[in-house]
Amino acid sequence: MATADCLQITREVGFDRLLTADEPYTTSYPLPFQADSVKTARDVTRSTLADWGLTELSDDAALVVSELVTNAVRYAMYAGHRRGIELLLMRVSPHVLLAVADPSDEMPTRKEPDFVSENGRGLYIVETYSQRWGWDPLDSGGKAVWALFHAGP
Repeated sequence: MATADCLQITREVGFDRLLTADEPYTTSYPLPFQADSVKTARDVTRSTLADWGLTELSDDAALVVSELVTNAVRYAMYAGHRRGIELLLMRVSPHVLLAVADPSDEMPTRKEPDFVSENGRGLYIVETYSQRWGWDPLDSGGKAVWALFHAGP
């Protein structure tokens, strides 16, 4: 399945539905607005990929999910806490889609990395380690920021 086809499926179904669906090869996990959610998201990502027999993606996916959850915790806290953060992993062979939904309507913007600064490199890292990344607005408000990984044949 081509990358565009995988993304089209998620848009046709809708991230709102995927976040609450109990589908095979889909894992959804709620996360609170706190710093240790980053570790929890990494652990859930590694465990899910291991269950799917895709441990070769674990390091890159764990790094990307760390950046996405860090951004969600940092920026979505100011969105009035309409709801928490939600981690979604979905296997659509030969891809894995990793998404983090948060209540902020603010569009993520990739900045040129300043390698001296403590922050500002998150989406650069996401772009570097994933096949493609982007974001989609949620019908319920907020957005899902996603990264797509190629998982082999």
